[in-house]
Amino acid sequence: MYKKLIIVTRKTCLQGLVERFNTRSQAKFYIEHAGGDFADYEREEEAYHRSLDILRRSLDFELPQQLVDRSLVPTFQFQKDALVVTLGQDGLVANTAKYVGNQPIIAVNPEPSRFDGVLLPFAPDQARNAVVNVMEAKAKIREITLAEVVLNDGQRLLAFNDLFIGASSHISALYRIACNQKSEIQSSSGVLVSTGAGSTGWISSAFNMAAGLARFCGGTPGKTIRLPWEDRRLLYVVREPFLSRHSQAAIVAGMLRPGEDLSLESLMPSGGVIFSDGMEADFLNFNSGASAQVRAAEQRAHLVVGESGAGEKR
Repeated sequence: MYKKLIIVTRKTCLQGLVERFNTRSQAKFYIEHAGGDFADYEREEEAYHRSLDILRRSLDFELPQQLVDRSLVPTFQFQKDALVVTLGQDGLVANTAKYVGNQPIIAVNPEPSRFDGVLLPFAPDQARNAVVNVMEAKAKIREITLAEVVLNDGQRLLAFNDLFIGASSHISALYRIACNQKSEIQSSSGVLVSTGAGSTGWISSAFNMAAGLARFCGGTPGKTIRLPWEDRRLLYVVREPFLSRHSQAAIVAGMLRPGEDLSLESLMPSGGVIFSDGMEADFLNFNSGASAQVRAAEQRAHLVVGESGAGEKR
């Protein structure tokens, strides 16, 4: 069934520093003079490459192995006969899942002592058994809901954790929002739409802010909403809506149930963007004339979980 192994990797922090400062010695000089611990960057680099070596040797199934850097994932063509393994933090899994279609993902934690890895059930030396189980159709797999946004020109973007719709800078975003037959013009810091997998992430900060304000005003904080990964509902929150003669603040949060859409029409001449999972470089323009429909995607992410139940805590 599978004819190739695709191992999705990421650059280490040290590699990022060397790209920024041109040489390793210049990077070391900058970090140490800023009071940082350059040795920790070196330890992380060594651990990652050690894990990659273990992973590649353990996955010697006489199948071709191809390494794909995270930066190439949005444009890489994942074939149906390729088995996908990721080696990196949770964000690497989230960003890979949007582009692999319905193929299962085996997510490997390169350094369990450093990364908690909510989405990373396997250590490098455990990946072989996971791959064998997938090949033999014995693997336990969780189907995780993705969000999608579709523009009126047909462009589409998926999100594993969340979508951001707003302005590319710190200026206010201006748009018309509509949901459940209610509509209004808003000026805000943008709109967040979260999946169940993302409900403990970025959008949780909005609940933290609301709880703090409620306590400050003498009220009782509401409960933070957490959704299971498989939940087909999406949660949306408007960040810092501004109330004025020309903008309203009645539609500030809600739940999109299966079959429901959140509609947004840009009123920004320029600078409007939509991106997912914190990847600002991979965005859609959302300027005047653009309208967006947000809903739960038909496509789901398929994450292989461990035999001990790892990956099933949420």
